[in-house]
Amino acid sequence: MDVTRTPTHEIVSTLARAHAARRATPSGRAVLVGLIGRGIGRSRSPHMHRLEGERLGMTYSYELIDFDTLGLSDAALAEVVATAAAAGFAGLNITHPFKQAVIPHLTALSPEAAAIGAVNTIVFEGGRSIGHNTDSWGFGESLGLGLPDAQLDHVIQFGAGGGGAAVAYALLERGTAELAVFDENIKRATLLVARLSERFGRSVSAIVSPLPTLEGASGAVNATPVGMDKYPGTPFDPAVLTPRQWVADIVYFPAETELLRQSRAIGCRVLPGTGMAIFQAVKAFELFTGIAPDRDAMRRHFGAAA
Repeated sequence: MDVTRTPTHEIVSTLARAHAARRATPSGRAVLVGLIGRGIGRSRSPHMHRLEGERLGMTYSYELIDFDTLGLSDAALAEVVATAAAAGFAGLNITHPFKQAVIPHLTALSPEAAAIGAVNTIVFEGGRSIGHNTDSWGFGESLGLGLPDAQLDHVIQFGAGGGGAAVAYALLERGTAELAVFDENIKRATLLVARLSERFGRSVSAIVSPLPTLEGASGAVNATPVGMDKYPGTPFDPAVLTPRQWVADIVYFPAETELLRQSRAIGCRVLPGTGMAIFQAVKAFELFTGIAPDRDAMRRHFGAAA
């Protein structure tokens, strides 16, 4: 893509120049990455990545490219990605609402990202932009550690967007026997279900009623933005839950969403979105640098950013 010197180009180039000015020594390794999304001012990813990079002796810059703050339209996405590659970024993280929209602007996808149909990590390598999905692995790790004995007979998931696609993939990889996906965008839910059914050959269904009933479900997952500061509320009425059910949320700011607060009060075991946020960053850091970070250190960095 031929990127002219537009205001968008100048924004990304300014970030690259600021990174270059931070380099402590000519011999020190310098890594520049960023996060693209909307309403991401409270993201803890910059703190996690920077502190771990510095702990490993790098000059590590992690810049927020918030389309809301910068006044950018969705149409600027392709230009921002191309400009970041040209400006020397090692890669980018992608968050709401661009995890699916970014795919046409990439050179290639990892096998997992292609199967999921969503990208949250881009690596710039040899003139190519390669899309990866670390959200799925991150949610799977969080579920295995946070709810190791969670029943996965029948799970109902709310949300079929980029984050939802990754979570659904992780649930099926972890052995969910029956997964039902609800999304107000019925077409999006239907497409996700078709892709997952073909991949796993297992019972995956789309719910087309106004709201699903949770009766008979082992657990429920919120994979929508509802619960974020920008989108307050709950994706369903927690009053329908029973103490035998578990509830997971992928929202992590705030860490204690209204859904989790009410579910815990009922007696449900809950899984906050913080685990997914930490573990997706662990895998993304490794993709950006080629070095596996320390998980415990990343968890400490996450806590320190509160």
